[in-house]
Amino acid sequence: MNDRIAVASVPIHELLACRWSPRAYDKNRRVSREQLTALLEAARWAPSCNGDEPWRFLVWDRERHATGWQQAFECLSENNKKWCVNVPVLMLSCAGSTFAHNGKPNRYAQHDTGMADLSIALQATAMGLAAHQMGGFDAGRSREVFHIPAEYTPMAMIAIGYQASPDVLDDETRQKELRPRSRKPLAAHFFEGTWGAAVSLTAK
Repeated sequence: MNDRIAVASVPIHELLACRWSPRAYDKNRRVSREQLTALLEAARWAPSCNGDEPWRFLVWDRERHATGWQQAFECLSENNKKWCVNVPVLMLSCAGSTFAHNGKPNRYAQHDTGMADLSIALQATAMGLAAHQMGGFDAGRSREVFHIPAEYTPMAMIAIGYQASPDVLDDETRQKELRPRSRKPLAAHFFEGTWGAAVSLTAK
């Protein structure tokens, strides 16, 4: 869907411009082991404070582990279930709470795990797949069902698969899928020199 490409004030890399979070997935196209391995390698090589790699990922391929996939699916919010029913692979990223090398609290862990999540999304885009990260899931239920240790925080469910036509979606979800992409202007979130002072984008 070419109308999903980000419109930026100056050109940005195609991989970044094309990355978005679709909800329409092709239920008949599987994700290969080679593709899955590439996604996980992308996450493995994400940057992290002190090289700690605080992330852990649970992976459910519906074709190989139907029971686990269904259990993960049941952790999703009702709105996400409506479209994730067609998704072949679900993942859950989890962030550790302490550094492995010294046991001290790692306040960067969730930030670093988010970078691993983004690495997956960008690798998926590069391979012609789609990735959609979700906060709409029951973290407590996922912790219980999948025996996630207390020192790890469930961060995001991630849907992986091939994009399909929005026609596979219900009316409400299809409207979300077709809604124009937008972002707030740079000045709203990017400051220069001090908090609240919009970054200057003009050459002196």
